[in-house]
Amino acid sequence: MTKKNNVYQLSDLKESRERRRNASVLELSPVELVRKEYFELVIKTLLSALKCKDDYTWGHSLRVAYFCVSVGREMSLNEKELYELEVSALFHDIGKIGVPDAVLLKPSRLTDEEFLEMKLHPSKSFDILADYPVFHEMAINAKHHHERFDGRGYPDGLKGDNIPLFSRIILISDTFDAMTSTRPYRKGLPFEVAFAELREFAGTQFDPVIVEKFISCMTKEQQKNEETFSLQVIQGDFKKDAA
Repeated sequence: MTKKNNVYQLSDLKESRERRRNASVLELSPVELVRKEYFELVIKTLLSALKCKDDYTWGHSLRVAYFCVSVGREMSLNEKELYELEVSALFHDIGKIGVPDAVLLKPSRLTDEEFLEMKLHPSKSFDILADYPVFHEMAINAKHHHERFDGRGYPDGLKGDNIPLFSRIILISDTFDAMTSTRPYRKGLPFEVAFAELREFAGTQFDPVIVEKFISCMTKEQQKNEETFSLQVIQGDFKKDAA
């Protein structure tokens, strides 16, 4: 908490209260709370590096985390599970820091060679996180977010329930954001069209049970007519619209 002219800033007080509330929900001791704060400082540092690399991928990662946490609540995950899922989603594309700009920022279709380079990013996400034991589960979840339910995904060709649950949730959220986001070269799809696409590939690309949970929760989110969302790890109100 900081002072300015010997007066605590309201934003600092609000953030401090929010941290204490989150710690209470997660049943953390004072020592664990300090560790959590350092843990989240590392997360924010890595995400800042991603933002410097590609602002769109940073925003995409925040929206994917929001989608994941929403469906996680629909699936009745507990608070600790939701926290791990949020961090995993925030980090799912951190490996794109290691993708050459010519590939990552290319405005047109990738060549076969460039696509192979892009396909390395989940493994690079794992490599960035794997040396830190505290990120072990998140690293695994990030590594496998492009595995397909039918076993035809990458990097390891995992199939069905052998794919980590959180990776399966991230894949659906990742794909949904890609479909519904407006980019300079194309307009985002309406939710209903994106829902139909998810259902079409349920059982092949996506876990069919999670697809239905995702559509249910995102229909409820859409009905709220809210323009912003918030996360637990990263403070702030973020726009749902990627435009």
